[in-house]
Amino acid sequence: MNIVIIGTGNVATVLGKLFVNKGHKVIEIVGRNPKNTNYLAKLLNTKGNVDFNSISEEGDIYIIAVVDTAIEIVAQKLLLKNKLIVHTAGSVSINVLNKPDNKFGVLWPLQTLRKEMQAIPEIPFVIDANTEATYATLLSFTKSITDTVFRATDARRIKLHLAAVVVSNLTNHLYTLADDYCQKESLDFKLLIPLIEETGKRIKTNAPINVQTGPAARKDEGTMNSHIALLKGFPTLQKIYQLISESIKKM
Repeated sequence: MNIVIIGTGNVATVLGKLFVNKGHKVIEIVGRNPKNTNYLAKLLNTKGNVDFNSISEEGDIYIIAVVDTAIEIVAQKLLLKNKLIVHTAGSVSINVLNKPDNKFGVLWPLQTLRKEMQAIPEIPFVIDANTEATYATLLSFTKSITDTVFRATDARRIKLHLAAVVVSNLTNHLYTLADDYCQKESLDFKLLIPLIEETGKRIKTNAPINVQTGPAARKDEGTMNSHIALLKGFPTLQKIYQLISESIKKM
């Protein structure tokens, strides 16, 4: 397919590389910042464009890969007719793209993406479209770039997005708090990385609840009380430790 990407950030960059790797052609990068737009265009061996009034009409699919709050604004600027337009957000309604004469949908990569990634990770995609015909087109395209495709309406996608925030963003914040604790207690956080990786491996083949370990799972009140005392100087981590430990004990 001929693809036009609107956006120059993390998602636009990684997806652009993925599309090219899978044999598609990115015919244009559209952005606000000339430097960023031209950089990504050069990276993908295509042209850059900062004028929304002159976007190429040769695309088969137009992908809006910008921050969630800007998707509707960008969509309103597009003057395209009878083109397939999708956005890449997990928590934004498909209907922000609803315009007469347009085919529209959602192409959400369920993965944390950073433009500096050297290797593209496995990316499941969650998709939806305004008509069954449009969905069939989007499904065919998505299957050309990934082995894992899941259809979800707005209502289901926002719930999946919430779950994604819990397992990725909130979990990473726990890593951040643990790293801060280690630094202030003169400990090496990197010693914990094999433990993090092993836990991740286990939940690939087991339900998370079945691999839960630790003092809360054992209901070891003595160890938990000792930990809570050690966290006196880390009130945020102390509260989170207590809250999650109680949740573990109840489950």
